[in-house]
Amino acid sequence: MRRARFSNAILILGLLFLYLPLLLLTIYSFNASRLVTVWAGFSTMWYSELFQDEQLISAVWMSLRIAFYNACMALILGTMAAFILARFRRFRGKAAFSSMVTAPMVMPEVITGLSLLLMFVTLSDWIGWPVERGMMTIWIAHVTFSIPYVAVVVGSRLQEVDQSIEEAALDLGATPLKTFFLIIIPSLFSALAAGWLLAFTLSLDDLVIASFVSGPGATTLPMVVFSSVRLGISPKINALATLIILVVSMAAFVGWWLMRRAEKERQGALLKYHSQ
Repeated sequence: MRRARFSNAILILGLLFLYLPLLLLTIYSFNASRLVTVWAGFSTMWYSELFQDEQLISAVWMSLRIAFYNACMALILGTMAAFILARFRRFRGKAAFSSMVTAPMVMPEVITGLSLLLMFVTLSDWIGWPVERGMMTIWIAHVTFSIPYVAVVVGSRLQEVDQSIEEAALDLGATPLKTFFLIIIPSLFSALAAGWLLAFTLSLDDLVIASFVSGPGATTLPMVVFSSVRLGISPKINALATLIILVVSMAAFVGWWLMRRAEKERQGALLKYHSQ
């Protein structure tokens, strides 16, 4: 009993450590003062000023587009890499291929960003592409370090998929491509969704690599926030962070509700099947 109470106390302290700063940030987003640490009354003026800040809104839109394109491409390439590593047990160069896939996960971001910058500069000198660093170069860089995370998430789920179902579909006349899209992909849906969301979050949060490979015309949200922090945090940043927290919380709630509904429907179908 005493051990359970101690574990519950540690859990509560951990949750407070994680979520109390977010609560304070939300409260101070309604602060009337220009100083983020001094409370001067309740006001929503910073939300209206946030939507009037064209630079900040442009950075948000840029980050969301890059994160979306990155998540989609990383999901495709990461799933292909996971499928190769899980289904092809032995092939020449598998160890090297596996190391290359997972290397960006353990590589310092400074080294990754610098190496990608040198690659883009060299390609620009040799073949004339890219003409300038911008959204495209940031997208390529984000895909590079997002693929390993998708491959790990999807690969761990792929190891648990029963291959006998695939073999049964092939025996019944289904083509390998049809088996992949109708049998394997639905079995990996939760892992694919998790990998997509992880890649989206990693791209939206990146600062170091984007600072290396971006150009004058491409500024992401973390870069704008970091530059504003050096000059003093504006309460508009608190308002923007509060909106992001609200959107993420709503998305998490909708996902939880859909999963709970699907689980209830599955249990109802099982009960109906057993009753028959």
